[in-house]
Amino acid sequence: MTTLTIAVNNDSQDLAYGASGIIWTDIAVLNDFLIFTAGNTTVIDGATIPSSFQLSQAGVVLTGVETAIAHYLLADISDNELKEIHLMGNGDYRYVLAFDFDGITTSEPVLEAWDNSNLDTTDLASLGSGTPASSWLRGVTTTDNSPGATWTGSRLAGSADGHFLWLNNGNGALTVASTLYCNLYMAIPASQTAGGAETPVLVVKYCTT
Repeated sequence: MTTLTIAVNNDSQDLAYGASGIIWTDIAVLNDFLIFTAGNTTVIDGATIPSSFQLSQAGVVLTGVETAIAHYLLADISDNELKEIHLMGNGDYRYVLAFDFDGITTSEPVLEAWDNSNLDTTDLASLGSGTPASSWLRGVTTTDNSPGATWTGSRLAGSADGHFLWLNNGNGALTVASTLYCNLYMAIPASQTAGGAETPVLVVKYCTT
């Protein structure tokens, strides 16, 4: 059975998963999590895992204009450390999130965003409050190419057409072991006036024998 390893690039160099000298961190999917934040002195690269209070203190201040998330970090629970994902965002970077499959699949892997582990609703404000086209979270598949400067990508929420990522760039199931890539970006719209904690669930779906 084909297994999947998900990893993030914690380096400043835009080079592939497994490239010599590049810092990639494998994600422990049942424990680790991503943090999208404005950042401060306690929620920053190299810091220990923050408390919910510290996360709130590092939240984005709503100003009435669209605000791009400034910092993307992996909370690496095993190391009790935050590790910044320097290339995540709407820059022209290809090797940011890696999905390493050790064999073939019988369906094309997809990346979806939901608001719970049952994967049945997208009611969070960050996922568009039930309207996928209003999701704050955007993604772009970079398996074949870098995304271009200031890419817009797809607004991610649920499994509706156009609101998830085909990680093999629409080329179908994997016929050999492969590493696929994407980049993510989040911006809070000007219309958002209420603050709060948002915890969307990202999931990779694929079929295998």
